[in-house]
Amino acid sequence: MFLSPCLLAAGLITATSLAPPVSAADPIISFNRDVRPILADKCFHCHGPDAPTRKAELRLDTAEGVLQRKTAVLVPGNSAESLLIHRINSSDPTEVMPPPESNKTLTLPQKEILKLWIEQGAKYEKHWAFEPIANVAPPVVGGTNHPIDQFLHARLQQAGLTAQPEADRETLIRRVAFTLTGLPPTLSELNEYLGDQPAGAYERMVDRYLASPRYGEEMAKHWLDVARYADTHGLHLDNERQMWAYRDWVIKAFNENLPYDQFTVWQVAGDLLPNPTRDQLVATGFNRCNVTTSEGGAIVDEFVYRYAVERTTAVAQAWLGLTAGCAVCHDHKYDPITTKEFYSLYAFFNSAADPAMDGNTNVTAPFLKLPQPKQLAAAAGAAKVERDAREWIDTVLADTEYLDPAAAQPPAGRKPVRDVLLDDVVPMGGTSRSSSRNPIDWITDPLFKAASGRRVIRQAFGSSSNDDFEFKLRPVIVPHEAVIEVLLRVDSRDLPSSVGFGATNGKSVTWTNTAGSLVRAGGQPTNLILDQWNRLTVTAADLGLKPGDRLNGIKLSQTGGIAYWDAVTMSGQSEPASDPRESLTAWRKSLGTAIPPELPSELHSLIQGGPDKVLTPEELQKLRRFYLAVIARPANDEVTAAHAAWEMARVARVVAEETAPGTFIFKDLDKPRESFVMVRGQYDKKGDAVEPAVPAVLPPITKPTPETRLNRLDLARWLVAPENPLTARVTVNRLWQQVFGTGLVKTSFDFGTQGEVPSHPELLDWLAQQFRDNGWNTKQFLKLLLTSDGFRRQGKLLPNVKLADPHNRLYARGPRIRLDAEQVRDNVLFTSGLIDLTMGGRGVKSYQPANIWEPVGYSDSNTRFYLQDHGESLYRRSIYAFLKRTAPPPFMSNFDAPNREQVCTVRERSNTPLQALQLMNDIQHFEGARGLAERVLAVRETSTEERIKILYRMVLSRVPNPEELALLTAALQKQRELFAANPAAAKQAIHIGESIPHHIAPDEETAAWTMLANLVLNTDEALNRN
Repeated sequence: MFLSPCLLAAGLITATSLAPPVSAADPIISFNRDVRPILADKCFHCHGPDAPTRKAELRLDTAEGVLQRKTAVLVPGNSAESLLIHRINSSDPTEVMPPPESNKTLTLPQKEILKLWIEQGAKYEKHWAFEPIANVAPPVVGGTNHPIDQFLHARLQQAGLTAQPEADRETLIRRVAFTLTGLPPTLSELNEYLGDQPAGAYERMVDRYLASPRYGEEMAKHWLDVARYADTHGLHLDNERQMWAYRDWVIKAFNENLPYDQFTVWQVAGDLLPNPTRDQLVATGFNRCNVTTSEGGAIVDEFVYRYAVERTTAVAQAWLGLTAGCAVCHDHKYDPITTKEFYSLYAFFNSAADPAMDGNTNVTAPFLKLPQPKQLAAAAGAAKVERDAREWIDTVLADTEYLDPAAAQPPAGRKPVRDVLLDDVVPMGGTSRSSSRNPIDWITDPLFKAASGRRVIRQAFGSSSNDDFEFKLRPVIVPHEAVIEVLLRVDSRDLPSSVGFGATNGKSVTWTNTAGSLVRAGGQPTNLILDQWNRLTVTAADLGLKPGDRLNGIKLSQTGGIAYWDAVTMSGQSEPASDPRESLTAWRKSLGTAIPPELPSELHSLIQGGPDKVLTPEELQKLRRFYLAVIARPANDEVTAAHAAWEMARVARVVAEETAPGTFIFKDLDKPRESFVMVRGQYDKKGDAVEPAVPAVLPPITKPTPETRLNRLDLARWLVAPENPLTARVTVNRLWQQVFGTGLVKTSFDFGTQGEVPSHPELLDWLAQQFRDNGWNTKQFLKLLLTSDGFRRQGKLLPNVKLADPHNRLYARGPRIRLDAEQVRDNVLFTSGLIDLTMGGRGVKSYQPANIWEPVGYSDSNTRFYLQDHGESLYRRSIYAFLKRTAPPPFMSNFDAPNREQVCTVRERSNTPLQALQLMNDIQHFEGARGLAERVLAVRETSTEERIKILYRMVLSRVPNPEELALLTAALQKQRELFAANPAAAKQAIHIGESIPHHIAPDEETAAWTMLANLVLNTDEALNRN
């Protein structure tokens, strides 16, 4: 973009401008503050760090790239002799820089800055963010003892501005409450603070909010944007994933004030810590929050590569504030990060053990089971019953004389038998799979009871979609006259077009849905009772099996619709002498040399020799006791009852264990993958091999020996090492952004050369030093920010300040920020009294307009249809809202919440007509207004005026002034008149939403107050943190 080779050859090395010499009156130009931003924006694309695309072999981002050239691009102290000044001032389109085709131009002030910089010596500086954190002290200024304010006051004095005085207490408590908890103060909290007169009242109020459980929820909101947390995979089917335990851990970590260095290490490499705890493993979910796929035709190697690239860029942006992903295909255009250095960083994440295809399941490995207290208790109780029943059976069998039917003279006759093949869980030793990798969805449905046991299988498909679900069993011998039955229930709202049942080692039978009947080819129709359990029956012969065959597994199939499947059983007549469940001899013959999975390891040698192996009496006794206890059908009522108790307890234990929730965790393969520079960012174009390392512009990771291969734990510890200049700066800047609305570095997502320079660089370094050297204590650091005068000032914008500092970057006034999406919704729920403050658990689905999920949902997706929750789940805090990446909650999106597909360190703040429309008409918002109205009406023996004041204090933490009170009183009276004339409208207004009105007052009065509450909730003051 700057000098072409032909012009260099022409020897254009002088300029004709006669710039005056620099004078003492000229401002001191800083390369980092003044010059680098100009060059980065206008010049670095062609004359920056990216060597392969660099034009004219000219590099402007380093002194070496300019001053060592023979051509006088820059002549320190002499702008008139500097070719750079000549070219930027040229009117010749073939000479001017930037060239016209770049669509970039320099302004007159920018040209003057470059000229003055050269006149002052053209001194280069290393990019400020890569310099060590300076050991600075607050400047000495009058009027404050708070170190933050000493920095702020010094800048205000330089700008000739006067700071605003401290805001009133009502404003301060509301500002603090929303900053730390995302909720407004309650009336009792407000009264407590207003009544706390001794010194230190403000600090005590801040401490109370820092100690609130709501604090962790508010802080987690910001971090989950960075972590790109969501409840679905994000690509293709965008099916649900079970990750909410990671979200709950983040909340817990902030509430427990986990030091930020540990917060970092646990998330980047918690699995590599010695004997990692449950929390340390859950924390590694940060690197499993990325978008994944299981789309047919996706190339495994490509997505293994893409996931590693995404995780590398996420960690670099989250902790280093760098856009490292810009070096995937070529050297970074603006920052000193080469492609090789990017792939060296990538090597830390290239050995992930998770599969490229997520399987469209919610439990993609590596996965950590997290049984909850109720499940642990249920499993422990069931295990005790199971153990007691087994011990009793063992005691009885120890004294039992066993006569093998195969040795009886004459052989015993047939007797009826019945085996349960599938019920509640896959039988012991069995496995399950879907031919298309769809999840086999075991559910406990509250809408109806299972026909047998506690759980059923639910499958839902599009009209033309089908799947087979196979269950591999411990082999079962087919008896004589065998009949196999399966229970089926179809959903009347979405009927399958066909269903089928078969043997995995035999044939299948299909029934077609025809006019409300299931018709089997060549058979009689089976009347189909909708929404009830139906029994489908086949014989062994139908499945291609004969007596004595081994049934190895069963197969359920379905095309379209929604169906529920339950218990599968096989009944028939057994000949004890040849039935492995009746005869030890027959069982040994049926096994051959195969080892059944339930056989204890100490008995394996007794089976490995085959059925003809001669056993000692002691060995035969051991095998016989195992056979009678585990394999054989019980022989008498007492043993039958004990077996039933044991089996029920076993099923209960397995159900408790299998239904325990869990979460994705991160682990590496046992053997690391080799890593290479991937040429032009193509997954199948390997370049030079690389080893794990960090960019050379940053301090290196110290190796114990030169041969040591670095791992993620080394990287995690390096991120928070004292010599790392970025992590502390990036983190304190982000916390400052949460508190003040804008970071000291406005571009909190980019601390590279394309980012903005700090508004207060010395303050940024002092804060980073304080945070790092005081144990990375987040609560202590936030209290430091909140107790500053800069935070406590009035928010009023004076004309002279508006002109000099319109965006409040000098902090002459207090911060004023529009509430985040979650805060807007939670504010309504909280002031209405409807909010459910239950913490944790699976994402909840509140009110949502129709047809948000459906248009973007595949027919096979388990998030195709939005099934709204009911009851208390409707009123949970927004941090717990179920987030589908391809269709996020529309209320949140409308107020600028991200879709969490990638790292988001700062949210946009828009102001649109659609937001106002939503706030006036949203079901939850209007329902909340009615809840707030009823809270006000519940205050007895008071006047309308006092009730309006109470309402105002609940929402805005202050009483209305006389003018506001008069307007609100008039508005209320108008609504009373309107609803008095239309009682039906009043009834309709107070019955919006699922919560039941309390009928504290007549419907017309409640409706009028509902409208007034909605009006106050929609004020600008209510929607902003002033």
